Parts: sequence; structure tokens; C-alpha cells
Amino acid sequence: MPILYWLDRDKHIKTAANVSYRLLEADDAHSAGDPETANMLIQGDNLDALKALLPYYAGRVKCIFIDPPYNTRSAFEHYDDNLEHSQWLAMMFPRMQLLRDLLAEDGSIWVTIDDNEAHYLKVIMDEVFGRKNFVANVSWRTSDSSNNNVTKFSLDHNEVYVYAKTSDWRPKFLDNPEKRKHFKNPDNNPRGPWFDGNNMQNPGLRPNLQFDVTAPNGNIIKHPPNGWRWSWETIQEKMRTGEIRFSDDNKRLIRRTYLADMEGLPPSTLWTDLEVTGHNRQAKYELKNLFPDAKVTDLFSTPKPERLLKHILELSTNENDLVLDSFLGSGTTAAVAHKMNRRYIGIETGDHAVTHCVPRLQKVIEGEQGGISEAVGWKGGGGFRFYKLGAPVFDPEGRINPDIRFAHLAAHIWFSETHTALHKKARSALIGVHSGAAYYLLYNGILGDKRPDGGNVLTAKILAELPPHDGPKIIYGEACRPGAARLEDLGIVFKQTPYDVKAS
Repeated sequence: MPILYWLDRDKHIKTAANVSYRLLEADDAHSAGDPETANMLIQGDNLDALKALLPYYAGRVKCIFIDPPYNTRSAFEHYDDNLEHSQWLAMMFPRMQLLRDLLAEDGSIWVTIDDNEAHYLKVIMDEVFGRKNFVANVSWRTSDSSNNNVTKFSLDHNEVYVYAKTSDWRPKFLDNPEKRKHFKNPDNNPRGPWFDGNNMQNPGLRPNLQFDVTAPNGNIIKHPPNGWRWSWETIQEKMRTGEIRFSDDNKRLIRRTYLADMEGLPPSTLWTDLEVTGHNRQAKYELKNLFPDAKVTDLFSTPKPERLLKHILELSTNENDLVLDSFLGSGTTAAVAHKMNRRYIGIETGDHAVTHCVPRLQKVIEGEQGGISEAVGWKGGGGFRFYKLGAPVFDPEGRINPDIRFAHLAAHIWFSETHTALHKKARSALIGVHSGAAYYLLYNGILGDKRPDGGNVLTAKILAELPPHDGPKIIYGEACRPGAARLEDLGIVFKQTPYDVKAS
């Protein structure tokens, strides 16, 4: 497979692995709504934030949507979108690596981009996600009118690259009323609208189904070039049910198809229907309606319309699935996910995480009726919690941060050992069992001894108090009193904190 090279590539492809794990600290002053919500809005650099999420959400995100800087050599109000080409690649590659690790096995990632970096992005996504996991290159019409001020071409579309975690991922097939207008019900059929057509040909060449049919008047009806769709026995059965019949002139077989029996249609890679996927001008109107007192210059220059995100989430998720946007921008992905009853994590850097995203999501909770609200029946409710990036789990020398709590370190150890997220908050020395092995952590008095070093040393007494497990046991602690032979007899591998805890 071809690999894209750029200045200092060898260093940049290791960036994600070298990023320190950091704590996520809740900020209730900027949180809103239901305090028990799982929805997260994180302020901070998305590389650090994505790494911080790994111990908890690796392999759990059903849909990732990102609208990264396009590197268009023009200064945006809220982004430095004028990165030199190799810097842009160096920025994107490690983020793609972390996003891949967060994606569920049945998940997909959708990335909007324009011509400036589209083809380079495709090559690095092929490398990170695998060429076999490329799904589609969607062309999305972004403008409702062409730009007459340009000297060459009016750029009226963006690309949306779609990749999956595995090659067997499939999008949902949705109904498209525009392509079903030919279904009518002139006879008030109780089964609903229907259509009589000639869709009787087999899609593939089937010599065994190339037989002629004799009509009641003796007329011979020749088979389609590839053969019929069904055997003669099946056609006769469908004649008895009324699905197939002879035409009035006995020269054709007609198949009646009912709209109620139709499955969804495969999505197209050409998104030009502005009523379905919206456009950039519409997105600006949505923001202006939400914040009528804001100056136009204070709003994002290229926000994405809620209809676009609605369509993507309809194709890729179900209710309660987890959605992630690590370039949250004006907050569209989180707002749409909230209205569609999806869980979400949004990451945004700088002050506009507070000045733009927080008030927008507060309005969603209050039941604002802009964007897709009416289409999905949104009336308000729910909530989100606001987080900031805290201190690293480890200091520059690799020592554990003294402020770190048991649950955070347990999640980090679990991820470093199993490469999976810890789905439940650890509340005992037994963190969990994975592939038959149990993982334990003795740290900060988890066994009930609240002295600074209490219970952090593995002794015979502590060993007897640990939750039992019939199988291999990996135990982290500050020191170990039983000898190597005793540990081997008990199937225990002891690892010393902080030295055996991986720092990244």
C-alpha cells in the first residue's frame, strides 16, 4: 500500500503514543441539565483529550464526525487554518490514530474536507484505517448558489470521507420519498400504495431461469436476457397471491410491488438535495437565529447545517449510540446528537467552547426549535457535563501524579493491559477480568485502610482479603511480601507501581 511521506513523518507517527494521559476534570459551572447525563463537552486540545478518553471509551464510539481545518491558506476567525502542508499532515495523523482506537467494531467515521487536502487525507486514512475499510467518498453540495466572484471555478461542494472500523460495516438503508412518488393507490387497496412494473429480470445471468412462459391465450412470453428473477414454481405461487399477473394483452408479466413491502434504499454518494443535507448558508442562519444579538463576525464562517449531521447519524447510528466530534466548532454535532437521543462527546479548544458550544447546548436543553427540532419532534430536556483537561497521570519522570484517584489509575492500568475501555468505574481492588485473567490494583487505601500507604503493599493478609478469582491474577501495588515461588503457586504476576505502570 502506498504511504504518504512528509517532513519529520517518522516522529509524527509516534506522536499519539507519546502523548501523556491526562485527567478530565468536571466543571459544574458550565454544565447544564441532567447531572447524571453521560454527554460530555470537553475544552482543550483534542489530541490530549482523545488520549484522556481512551481508558474509558476505547472501542465504544459508534459514529465519529469531524470537520477539521481545511488548510485553505485563509485566516479564519476561530481557527488558524493556514497551516503549512506538512504541519497539517502532522496534526491530522496522530488524531486519526486515536480516533481509530476509540471507534467501535461496528462504528464508522465521517470526515468533511475540501480539495486542498482531500487526496492527502485519503492516503493517510487508508494507512490508519486500512484501504479495505474505506466505504465511500460522498460529494456534499455545500452552497445554494455559485460564487460569481471567482476567476476559475466556484467551489460548491465538499468531500465526506467515510471509513469503518471493519470491512463488513454497512450503513442503514433509508426511505426516500422522492424516489417513491410513482407508488399510487387508485383502487384504495388495503395494503396501501402500489406500483405495477416489469422488474422481473434477474440481476445476474441465470441460464437455468431462461425459460419462456405461455399466456392464457397461448401467446409465448420470452424470458428476459438474464433469465427470470424466480423459478416457474415461484412465479406460479406469486400469481396465486396476485403479486404477479399477465398484462391485459397477454404479452408481458407484470409484478405489483407495494410500498409497505419496500426496504430502504442504499445511500447515494451524491448529496445534492438541500432539503435533506442542508448547506453552509443555512447553517449560518441557524446560528444567527440562535444568537440574534451576536455579531456576524463572532459566528463561525463555515458551520455545518443540522440537516447534514441528522442525515449522517440516521445512516450510522441508533438511539443511545455514542457519537464523537473532536473538532466540535460551533457545536452542531452535539446539538443534533442531543436532539436525536444519541449520547455524545464533543471536544473544542479555546474560549469558544464556553462562548459558543455551552450556550448552544443550553438552548437545546431548553427546547429551542431551530434546525432539525421540528423534524425530530424535539421538545427539550437532557443535559451535558463540561470538562477541562487536568494534570497528566504521570510526571515527566514517570511518577504517578499524587493527586490521581484510584478510579483514574485503575482505568489507565486496565486500558494499558487489555487495550479496552473500562466500562464501569472501578470501586474495589479487583478492577475486572479480561480473557480469563483478573486485574487488581492496591492504591490509596482501596481496601479500607485510609493511611497514605495503607493497603498498597501485597501481604499474606491483603492477599486473603482480595476478591477471589479462579485463574491468572495480575496485581499492581507498591511492594510485595510473598516470595516468587508463592506467587507462582497462586498464579499471580505482581507489578510494582509506579515503575510497571505504562506512562503512555
